[in-house]
Amino acid sequence: MNDRIARLKADLSQRILLLDGAMGTMIQGYKLTEADFRGERLKDHPVDLKGNNDLLALTRPDVLTAIHRAYLDAGSDIIETNTFSSTRIAQADYGLEHLVYALNRESARLARAVADEVERATGIPRYVAGAMGPTNRTASISPDVNDPGFRNITFDELREAYREQARGLIDGGVDLLLLETITDTLNAKAALFAIDELFEELGRRLPVMISGTIVDQSGRTLSGQTTEAFWNSIRHARPFSVGLNCALGAEQMRPFVQEISRVADTFVAIYPNAGLPNEMGEYDQSPEHMARYIESFAKEGLVNIVGGCCGTTPAHIRAMAEVVRRYPPRQVPQRPVAMRLAGLEPCNIDADSLFVNIGERTNVTGSAKFRRLIKEGNYAEALAVAREQVANGAQIIDVNMDEGMLDSKAAMITFLNLIAAEPDIARVPIMIDSSKWEVIEAGLKCIQGKGIVNSISLKEGEEVFLEHAKLCRRYGAAAVVMAFDEQGQADTLQRRVEICTRAYRLLTEQVGFPPEDIIFDPNIFAVATGLEEHNNYAVDFIEATRIIKRTLPHARVSGGLSNLSFSFRGNEPVREAMHSVFLYHAIQAGLDMAIVNAGQIAIYDEIDPELRERVEDVILNRRPDATERLLEIAERYKGQGGGDKKAEDLAWRELPVAKRLEYALVKGIDAYIEQDTEEARQLYARPIEVIEGPLMDGMNVVGDLFGAGKMFLPQVVKSARVMKKAVAYLTPFIEAEKRSDQKPNGRIVMATVKGDVHDIGKNIVGVVLQCNNYEVVDLGVMVPAEKILATAREQQADIIGLSGLITPSLDEMANVAKEMERAGLRLPLLIGGATTSRVHTAVKIAPHYSGDVIYVKDASRAVGVAANLLSDTLRAEFSAQIRAEYEKVREQHRNRQRKERWLPIEQARANRTAIDWSNYQPPRPKVLGVQVLDDYPLSELIERIDWTPFFHAWELAGSYPKILDDAVVGESARKLLADAQAMLRRIVEEKWLTARAVFGLFPANAVGDDTELYTDDSRQEVLITLHHLRQQSEKPDGRPNQSLADFVAPKETGLADYMGAFAVTAGIGIDEHIARFEAAHDDYNAIMLKALADRLAEAFAERLHERVRKEYWGYAADEDLDNDALIREQYRGIRPAPGYPACPDHTEKALLWRLLDPERNAGIRITDSFAMVPTAAVSGWYFAHPQARYFGLGKIYRDQVEDYARRKGMSVREAERWLAPNLGYEPEE
Repeated sequence: MNDRIARLKADLSQRILLLDGAMGTMIQGYKLTEADFRGERLKDHPVDLKGNNDLLALTRPDVLTAIHRAYLDAGSDIIETNTFSSTRIAQADYGLEHLVYALNRESARLARAVADEVERATGIPRYVAGAMGPTNRTASISPDVNDPGFRNITFDELREAYREQARGLIDGGVDLLLLETITDTLNAKAALFAIDELFEELGRRLPVMISGTIVDQSGRTLSGQTTEAFWNSIRHARPFSVGLNCALGAEQMRPFVQEISRVADTFVAIYPNAGLPNEMGEYDQSPEHMARYIESFAKEGLVNIVGGCCGTTPAHIRAMAEVVRRYPPRQVPQRPVAMRLAGLEPCNIDADSLFVNIGERTNVTGSAKFRRLIKEGNYAEALAVAREQVANGAQIIDVNMDEGMLDSKAAMITFLNLIAAEPDIARVPIMIDSSKWEVIEAGLKCIQGKGIVNSISLKEGEEVFLEHAKLCRRYGAAAVVMAFDEQGQADTLQRRVEICTRAYRLLTEQVGFPPEDIIFDPNIFAVATGLEEHNNYAVDFIEATRIIKRTLPHARVSGGLSNLSFSFRGNEPVREAMHSVFLYHAIQAGLDMAIVNAGQIAIYDEIDPELRERVEDVILNRRPDATERLLEIAERYKGQGGGDKKAEDLAWRELPVAKRLEYALVKGIDAYIEQDTEEARQLYARPIEVIEGPLMDGMNVVGDLFGAGKMFLPQVVKSARVMKKAVAYLTPFIEAEKRSDQKPNGRIVMATVKGDVHDIGKNIVGVVLQCNNYEVVDLGVMVPAEKILATAREQQADIIGLSGLITPSLDEMANVAKEMERAGLRLPLLIGGATTSRVHTAVKIAPHYSGDVIYVKDASRAVGVAANLLSDTLRAEFSAQIRAEYEKVREQHRNRQRKERWLPIEQARANRTAIDWSNYQPPRPKVLGVQVLDDYPLSELIERIDWTPFFHAWELAGSYPKILDDAVVGESARKLLADAQAMLRRIVEEKWLTARAVFGLFPANAVGDDTELYTDDSRQEVLITLHHLRQQSEKPDGRPNQSLADFVAPKETGLADYMGAFAVTAGIGIDEHIARFEAAHDDYNAIMLKALADRLAEAFAERLHERVRKEYWGYAADEDLDNDALIREQYRGIRPAPGYPACPDHTEKALLWRLLDPERNAGIRITDSFAMVPTAAVSGWYFAHPQARYFGLGKIYRDQVEDYARRKGMSVREAERWLAPNLGYEPEE
């Protein structure tokens, strides 16, 4: 085994390796039946088994063997076992927990056998990775929106399940273990803990691959972590590789691939989906198209291992193999040594970091208020204490529940689970603080990020110390080490240093504990106690800090600051001064962090000079009467308010009540919700109107923000909880208003369909419906059709609602519709979920059911749909409208082709632009090749600004300068222009922006509808070939079917013609100024700067074209046009841009970038979608012929698209994707 892994590492140093693709996609192609999944072994099993793909290892091993072989033949170096759901947690849905070990072992044996067979046949090593999925439970997220502290799975249950799975995989012969599709990092940490335990038991280790899942463009996992925070949280496992898979296509995954490649000091493995699901829930990104994105990852040195997830096939792997072979693998970076902690966001502490504040107020031993709240069970207020600590600057929060009358373990678990649902708290790492190891360990099982244990020590001897340290490492936590040994706490300089040095040696040499994860606490004791032996405590701590930082490399130093001033409890100004002075000197000695009240640290220079001097005398033990002298003046400061709590920012409380409710919902603040709800109730005729009005309006804002990726899951759940509390307050008033025989508005049975475990969106819809007096019967997840129908009958439901996220759910929804039709039901059927769409509902679901089928896009629309469907007066019209609309959708889907008169492409080419080449001599540029203009004078560009589009950007209609005198908008336009010109002056004078450009002029000739650019005037070597499109609609007599190729001399004429290319930007440096404005909430100036940068970039393009015509190409040396004439394009030649009307294919921009390298030469890069960054940029081509004109391509047809795809070397399907707006026909499915 060691030889194989050594070979694997050697291969990875030489080339990019290939994983396989989707197993589920391939299995679907076999159209297996229930009988296939049952086999003989399970023919009488009482639960449906179809869809339990992992079972095929026992019942249809031939299918799995064939799929493995197909991927290996396509070039996969590593294949995954078919065990994504082979844990007892996931298999419990099928009642097959007893088969888990067998499923893993047999699946591993199957993969091992076929990999070995192919390895023998080809001589190329093939490896087997044991796939371990996330299970269908989450340890960090409550399944109940009303109970955020609830969990339906524990760390230990996950740990045991993963250990059983890993044992089966290892016994079956895998080379590696692969933890994949991680949506909740705490689940992954339980798996890593189990794997490490098992390795220790077996006496050998296998490489472990870890792959997380970023669920959307917000860049976070389902449980809310950023990419770097995820890496920090699992880095302790020393994974063989880390990476990302699923949820996104390669195009959408790019920024997160870049991030994981940047931060990970190990191999990176990336296997995206085949794009995003289309409106039918299918993945249709072609192998060639996907391979292009994968190639960009390889070209940029981002990856070591690539493969495919949902929707990918052997063809995708084969295409990837073809492109990545051209590039070397990513070089694993050596990152600087740092303590890398995480909450939902990373917290990295290195040699250059500033002092780290650890919030102390969530500690029952240090805060009387917090202790009281916890003892009373008032966790909502206790969370507010934590929130305030983070808002006041705490980068880490210390949580301690050690109190004699508390069940410390239960309180720790409850509080940490609740914190997980509060993103504004959970974004920072947690320090788990207890003198009881069982409490610490319980806390470690609750946090998904990388936290800190406070503390371990040598108090009980080396054996216990080493065991605790080993467990800290296994849980993935840094550790505070107290200066405490078998003899007691260190209270002298010598003892502090001796104990810390001894502990450091034990941790680094016997446990392998990373030194950067060791935090020493050399004991901050009280000074000014009146006892002489205490006078040097602060000095000894500071000096011990200095020695530790000098002699124990990479270790950190911390301490509990409040102990220092214990003698002055009750005198907050003096205590704050003592803390500030102590920190001032200790930080200079190397103190990295301390447990402090982040909102109550005085600024050293702002302390009253007399008080500061006397405090400094105490801290530094500068004189024997220091304590007495401080006592002399202490009473003078008492009660001056130094310890007053910082006032909460309550500006939003001045808003109208509707806006206050919206704010509370968006921010998840429930402290004032009853008060504001009551105020709103007094304003409305009926309490239900408060729900239908301001509360629903607020929830709609939440939905919009979530949809835009500006809120993530824990925040939405928190918002729903605030909504629920408001509704709970209103419920008694609503009930009192009802007549005794009044029923709910309707009863709705909701379910996530069989095979799918995603229910957050469904839960939110349920909350909103309940808010509007609908009774919701929620069946949960993985619900088969028969249960949905049976419940609907039993509950006498009025509506059925189906939800699903994954693609197979779409087929199951259609199946439910068929079953409803077969059962003779006529209840309305609502369809919702991330992969659903109006088109899919109309085309794939509605035809199977004669009742009403309605697509519900989001929660805000659910109430209106339900109300229409259950209204005696509105239902018939609403139903008819939906049915007519869906029939139209189906008709459009069947035949979208516009009835337009068009020409076959050869006829269109015959009607090209008529140019008499025999009487034309192309001008030769004065300067050939690529030229760079760096830091171009902005002042020169201002006079070339076209102001009309600037006003349009501000939605002021009219042309410049007439708009300035417009009767309606003239005054606004004048003020806007004055502001713009004032900012322009600052932009130029203070050099806010830098303008850069690159352009080139090249020998060129047209070849058909393409143009060839040559390396030099000999025209023997083609530098690059540009591809153009031609108008295809039938034209009136005398009007040509134009193409840009018409404006370059055809090769057969023998004329030596030329073309140019350019890319300019005026946006270099804009980000820091935009950030400055946005930080000041100055949207006006942020928008203004962006608009001006765009105008400057267009002005630069105009000015550069002018110089090219007059100087560099020189064909219009005598041109003398003013700015108005330039804007009206009264010059010779054109500069069309890829992606615009004459040349709408953005992919041609890739050729322009290859030609000019604008990223290196001008600081402009293009994304996978060919957008330019900075956005204030313009690029395009130069044509010089006098007859060259701008034009719009219009609609084109299949014969030209097929020819164009052939010329470009891309598939027709990919060409159709990029040219979709211009297609005059419906592409084949």
